[in-house]
Amino acid sequence: MSDFNRGYARSIPADRADMSVDAGLRSFMLGVYNKVALGLLLSAALAFLTSAYAPVTSLLYLTTPDGRLAGFTLLGTAIRFAPLVMMLVAMFAMRNPTARSSGILYWALVATIGAGSGVWLLAYTGASVASTFLITATAFGALSLFGYTTKKNLSGFGSFLMVGLIGLILASLVQVFFPMPGLGFIISVLGVFIFAGLIAYDTQNLKMSYYQMGGDQQSMAVATNYGALNLYLNFINLFQFLLSIFGSRR
Repeated sequence: MSDFNRGYARSIPADRADMSVDAGLRSFMLGVYNKVALGLLLSAALAFLTSAYAPVTSLLYLTTPDGRLAGFTLLGTAIRFAPLVMMLVAMFAMRNPTARSSGILYWALVATIGAGSGVWLLAYTGASVASTFLITATAFGALSLFGYTTKKNLSGFGSFLMVGLIGLILASLVQVFFPMPGLGFIISVLGVFIFAGLIAYDTQNLKMSYYQMGGDQQSMAVATNYGALNLYLNFINLFQFLLSIFGSRR
């Protein structure tokens, strides 16, 4: 879960310009959405590879004879935590990101998250994974469209979501080390609402950032990568929480 560049352009009210007639903004946002789509496609391919190709699956997961998930190998555990480690390192190491470094970070995170996503295909039926993905994609499109078109400033709502996100992380850690009945379901429900809100908020924050950058190509290239990263992570987390609520386990 990442918070790169959130709050970057809060000083610009959401109703300052008519976003629908700005060709430059549309081109910028299209670049972000294309990168998110390619990231999801790569993640899906890697998830399928790690869950369906036995030599790779055995490197990452421990499975039962009928193909259900039973645990993780040392390498599988490392891959599960690699995205979090990379984001923490990037927060401290990438003080002045370039288009190249932010692009490497984006694709490295997409690749490791995709490789670790095979767990969903092992734990849930293929039909429930596919249907949940379609639901997530539809919700993502609607929420992002709302964030793009609304003239209401969502910065205050974003601050509320950030507090909720911190609480969600803390609750998740508690559940990992001190499992409590029912807490997992509550976390999943809260996660759906938080990441649904973040999709709209981050979309609006991106279009505000575009105007603040004033056509600086280097800044826009970095913003495209970080913007795609935020939206990609929002999508993945929303999908994961919806799957935990509605998915059918093997």
